[in-house]
Amino acid sequence: MTTAAIREKLYDYIRIAEDEKVKAIYVMLEDTIAEDTEWWKDKTFTNELDERYMNYKNGKEKTYSLAEVDESIEALKQKRKAK
Repeated sequence: MTTAAIREKLYDYIRIAEDEKVKAIYVMLEDTIAEDTEWWKDKTFTNELDERYMNYKNGKEKTYSLAEVDESIEALKQKRKAK
């Protein structure tokens, strides 16, 4: 089963599960949830974001517009269809 399918099953389950079961799931994952959702407290990560932003602002890093990304995706889709 793919990760996407597992996520979908979990979303569906949590929406209809009894309150006690939802609370139990939360208690089991609480520490992990806090770690994963409080990215701004991770100095290594925020420093990396700051560095990338400064490189972008100073023209040191290549960036792509949304239109360029969309064109690239469309080209890849067409290439796959041709196979």
